[in-house]
Amino acid sequence: MQPMGGEPGCRKDPVPGSPRGGLGTVCLGRPAWWQSMSRLDLEQLAEIELQRDEEEAAALSMAGRPLVAPTAGQDPALSMDHPFYDVARHGILQVAGEDRFGRRVITFSCCLMPPSHELNHRRLLQYLKHTLDQYVESDYTIVYFHYGLNSQNKPSLSWLQSTYKEFDRRYKKNLKALYIVHPTNFIKVLWTIFKPLISHKFGKKVIYFNSLSELREHLKYDQLIVPPEVLRYDEKLRSLHKGRSSPPAKTPPPRPPLPTQQFGVSLQYLKDKNQGELIPPVLRFTVTYLREKGLHAEGLFRRSASVHTIREIQRLYNQGKPVNFDDYGDIHLPAVILKTFLRELPQPLLTFKAYEQILEITSVESSLRVTRCRQILQSLPEHNYTVLSYLMGFLHEVSRESIFNKMNSSNLACVFGLNLIWPSQGASSLSALVPLNLFTELLIEYYGKVFSTPEARGEPRTNNPGQVSWAAPWREATGETDTPRAPSRPPRPPMAARTLR
Repeated sequence: MQPMGGEPGCRKDPVPGSPRGGLGTVCLGRPAWWQSMSRLDLEQLAEIELQRDEEEAAALSMAGRPLVAPTAGQDPALSMDHPFYDVARHGILQVAGEDRFGRRVITFSCCLMPPSHELNHRRLLQYLKHTLDQYVESDYTIVYFHYGLNSQNKPSLSWLQSTYKEFDRRYKKNLKALYIVHPTNFIKVLWTIFKPLISHKFGKKVIYFNSLSELREHLKYDQLIVPPEVLRYDEKLRSLHKGRSSPPAKTPPPRPPLPTQQFGVSLQYLKDKNQGELIPPVLRFTVTYLREKGLHAEGLFRRSASVHTIREIQRLYNQGKPVNFDDYGDIHLPAVILKTFLRELPQPLLTFKAYEQILEITSVESSLRVTRCRQILQSLPEHNYTVLSYLMGFLHEVSRESIFNKMNSSNLACVFGLNLIWPSQGASSLSALVPLNLFTELLIEYYGKVFSTPEARGEPRTNNPGQVSWAAPWREATGETDTPRAPSRPPRPPMAARTLR
C-alpha cells in the first residue's frame, strides 16, 4: 500500500516478458526535471505506458476485454426504465457495502468499460454524478479497479480533466479515501499531467494497493463486488511473484526462433536469414508503406492499435507470411508495428553500451551537441549504424511534413526515444527521458549533419584499402541505385581517439 501524500510513492511493477526485464522500479514522485517536459511529452508518455500495460496484460494471457460482456457486479434488478440504463447496464459503477469505518463504498471497474465507440462518456459522467449525489452528504470511499483500461476503452485526457473540474467541493469534501487497485505507470504519468489541478489535500486521500490482499485490510471485503477479470489478474500477479523465487533450473529453456522469425531476434540473425540484407524486412516494409501513404497522416506514430491486431501481424511476419496493411484500413498500424519491432529487439538499436553516454548529452554545450552525437554513433557496430541511419532518414522526412502530420522532430523524439535505447538492467528512470528524447531529437532534426560523409563536413577521405564502405551495402539493402537517403558512414578514427568517457 502506498499513500499519496500529495504525490505517489515508489513501488515495484512486474513487467512480464519485457525485453527490459524483471521488476521495474516505479518512482511516483515529481522531481524538478519534470519541469522540462511539456504536457505534450507527458501525454505521449501516458500513451506509451498504456500500450505497455496492454502488452504486459497480454503476456499474462489476459489481454483485451472478453468477447462475452462480463456480468459480475451487474444489478439483476436493474430496470430498463433506469434514467441511465444505457450506462448502468455495464456494471462499471457499483455501491458495495461499507469500509472499516462504516463509510459507503463505491467501486469503479475499468475492465467493465466497453470500447469508447460503444459508451457515451458524457453520459458516464452524468451517471457517476447521479450515483454520488445519493451519498456525498455523508462520508464515502471510492475503490478504483484500474485493470482493464486500454487503448480501446480509455476516455480522452480532456474528458478526464473536465470530469475532475465538474466535481466541486461538495463531492470532494466527504470523499475520505480513493483506493487505486493495481496501479501502473499510466496512473503515475496521468497524475503528473493533472497535478496542477489537484490540491494537496485531495492528493492525500489517494492510496495505492498493488494487490487485493492489501485492500482487504481496509474494507469489508466480503461485501465488495470485484469483477472476475480483476480476481484473475490479481491471481496471475501473485503467481508471477511466487514464480520468481523458483530455482532457475526449473525454467524451461527458451525455444529457438523460427527461421522466418522477425520479432525478438537480433539484427545479425535477421541479416543471416534474409540473404545478407542489412535493413530488417519489417522495418523496410513499414517504412516503405508509410513513406508512400502515411507522411501526411496526422499524429503519425502517436496513435495506438489493438493488441490483438498487433499480435496477429507479428505472427504473420514470424511465420514468413505476407502482410498487406491495406487490408486493415488503419494507416497508424504499420507505425505501431515499426515501434514494436524496435522495442522487441534483444538489444536496443543504439546498444546498451551507448546508454550512459547518451544520458550525458544534456551536460554538453548546445553548440557542441551535434558533434557529440556523431562521436557517440561512431561507437556503434556498422550494422546498427546503417539501420539507425535508415530509420532517422525516414523520420527526418516525416518531420519535414509536420505541417500536415503535426509530428516535428521533438514530437517524434518523444515517441522513439524509449524505443531506441534502454538500460541493460531494469527500466529507464523517468529522469532519463529528457536526455534520451533530446538525443533522439538531435538525430532527427540534424540528420544531414549527424550522418554526413567526411567530404560533406570538409574532412579528408581516408584512402585505406581495408576501410569498409557502407554506401554500397546500404543501397543494396534498401534498393537505392542513386544517391541514398542515408549517407555512407564516415571512417572511424583510431581506437584511442574513439574512447569516450
